[in-house]
Amino acid sequence: MTNSSMPRDMGPQATGVRSMAVGGNVGVAITGDGARVVMLPTEAVRWAREVEAPPGAVNLPGSASGQFVGRQDELAKLRRLLTDQGEAAVTQVSGVRAVHGLGGIGKSTLALHYAHAYRHTYMLVWWINASSSEQIVTGLAGLAMRLCPQWAATVGVQERAAWAILWLQWHPGWLLIFDNVEDPADLRHYLGTLPDGHHLATSRIATGWHKIAPTMALGLLDPEAAVDLLCTLAFGPEHTPTSKQRSDAAALAADLGHLPLALEQAGAYLYETGTSLADYRQMLGQVMDTAAGGIDPERTIARIWRHTLAAVERRNPRAVTLLNAMAWLAPDDIPRSLLAPLCPDPLALGEALGALHAYNMISFSADRQSVSVHRLVQTVLRYQPASSDGYPPGRQEAEHLIQHATPDEDTDTSQWERLLPHVIAVAESTPPHCPASTATADVYHAAADYLDRQGRDAHTIPLYEAALAQCEQVLGDTHPDTLTSRNNLAGAYESVGDLERAIPLYEATLAQCEQVLGDTHPDTLTSRNNLAYAYQAVGDLERAIPLYETTLAQREQVLGDTHPQTLTSRNNLARAHRAAQAVQQRSTATSSPAVDPQQSSTTD
Repeated sequence: MTNSSMPRDMGPQATGVRSMAVGGNVGVAITGDGARVVMLPTEAVRWAREVEAPPGAVNLPGSASGQFVGRQDELAKLRRLLTDQGEAAVTQVSGVRAVHGLGGIGKSTLALHYAHAYRHTYMLVWWINASSSEQIVTGLAGLAMRLCPQWAATVGVQERAAWAILWLQWHPGWLLIFDNVEDPADLRHYLGTLPDGHHLATSRIATGWHKIAPTMALGLLDPEAAVDLLCTLAFGPEHTPTSKQRSDAAALAADLGHLPLALEQAGAYLYETGTSLADYRQMLGQVMDTAAGGIDPERTIARIWRHTLAAVERRNPRAVTLLNAMAWLAPDDIPRSLLAPLCPDPLALGEALGALHAYNMISFSADRQSVSVHRLVQTVLRYQPASSDGYPPGRQEAEHLIQHATPDEDTDTSQWERLLPHVIAVAESTPPHCPASTATADVYHAAADYLDRQGRDAHTIPLYEAALAQCEQVLGDTHPDTLTSRNNLAGAYESVGDLERAIPLYEATLAQCEQVLGDTHPDTLTSRNNLAYAYQAVGDLERAIPLYETTLAQREQVLGDTHPQTLTSRNNLARAHRAAQAVQQRSTATSSPAVDPQQSSTTD
């Protein structure tokens, strides 16, 4: 169990969401959900000022198909927004039924095409996965590794991100692309801190942008553009389709709801298999269970992928196993090494990934050492029926992958940073009624411990929540490991100032520790101390002081008068008494009548 001990003198500190503290020789301050001040050494600050971006510095991902049609007006509008205001957010048209909030409408493709079209007008173009504040920090840290590897390789992620912000402040004229923003508020700090470049965001979220950036809503492709895209993908860019082919393409594009991602998936299948547009449309119709005039586009996409996956499986069965496992990981930057346990032979792994790439189910990074999966592909795959063992396809394999890849505690941060998004994704995507595993809970605890050592307490919460759910299901509500997990989750809530959720968990943990372990067990004493500390934090000294007194007496009895935890309890009790005395003095001062100075007297 963790133990809330006496405050340590560690210089300036900041706690709570987006709080800051400044003191000493601060090179740059960066906030986030962890709300930390980062102090950079003198030479790092100098390098941030002096290092220049190499010509053509970009980190743009590859597109699924490499094709871009029908968005010229949107591209021009986006350029005007960025030129005039410096920020723009590409969102989804409100009420567009085609994707039901899942994505696939082409927002990232538009941003990517803008970046390629105008990259020569910027001194640097940097693409950041912005699905969480944690991922934004990681993306900025990657910029530091690109520009100043000799220093960045020796420090942690927060220091790299802080350096990148300082560098961007010194060097104007860049473009930052924040892809797939889940919470517009995550960008407020960066836009306010970095005014000398352009910020382009993509998001499925259409609200919450009015104080952040001007928005440009993106709708479906118009029918003519959809036909052009489908024909180009199905026949190749050199082929001129016949009128019959264009007519068939128009009918199929309408069935697909003119959704760019659905068109790309169908086009890849048609090109690889040589199936005609009319035959493919007939195949699609054979499995429809809704009226032809009222096709649900989300379900249509699932049908497309059902055919595509069948074709992939015929070509390479391992590829489908890999894709189902990747559905539960983070969508971006999935290392090949993480997937290796499912396909230990490197040649076989390459062939399986190549089959998925041929059908546009994945894209490769520039160095081909990692892959990405579209979020809509993941969503559809996650909703496949569970097998007889209770696991949906790929779920158990994904859990085994993160278990196999968990680094040792003393492993350098680069291994943890590459794995962390995937551990969090597995934790947050746990299906209801899915079998639990203590081995998976151990991975969540290990990842949370790493984040705790890094001072990124807020990001431990989803991991501790998932770990507690696993422990409760496998071990029961009062198992010692479950009690530890519940205590850790309460501590994570407390660290971000969410005492409304922390205190009930501390109370439940203490009651169960007393019941299972006994009144004077070390874990019970720790739990009692933590609850007292939380009570004190909300100003409830009437409940905090008796708990501190009980804990001190029991630690003196069990551990001895000079044990470090006994000293901690004695210190905590003294601080609580001092706080209570201060409250009493303020109350007395407030209630005492004022004295007229002219009528006061003194005595010898």
